[in-house]
Amino acid sequence: MLLPKRTKFRRYFKGKIKGVASRGTVVSFGSFGLKTLEPGRLTARQIEAARRVIARQTKRGGKIWIRVFPHLPVTRKSEGVPMGSGKGAVDHYVARVKPGHVLFEIDGISPELVKEALTLASHKLPVKTKIISKMH
Repeated sequence: MLLPKRTKFRRYFKGKIKGVASRGTVVSFGSFGLKTLEPGRLTARQIEAARRVIARQTKRGGKIWIRVFPHLPVTRKSEGVPMGSGKGAVDHYVARVKPGHVLFEIDGISPELVKEALTLASHKLPVKTKIISKMH
């Protein structure tokens, strides 16, 4: 699974996801992409699950690009611990995505296969998505 090699700080604030994406909004590597329609946080597990589905559906043909990376650590306190006594330990990492951000790109396979693979991948993600193609 994806996780950063190192971070500047061990723990971060949750933060809000405001506005729409201004970068990473067009298909720039492949021919087809999966674009978000709403803001959200994708965990490293969700990104990996979607990637696996795409790889399996395309029978590992073509090329896949992952355009998001989970940089943000999310903490969690163990169950049954009373309030106070600081922030919990890092549990997992997430990627914040804004509406319009391209998550995955595919190239080198037929459009029908791409559509099926990206549709199945979108079921693994907690945000609404749509399939887009490169504009020539």
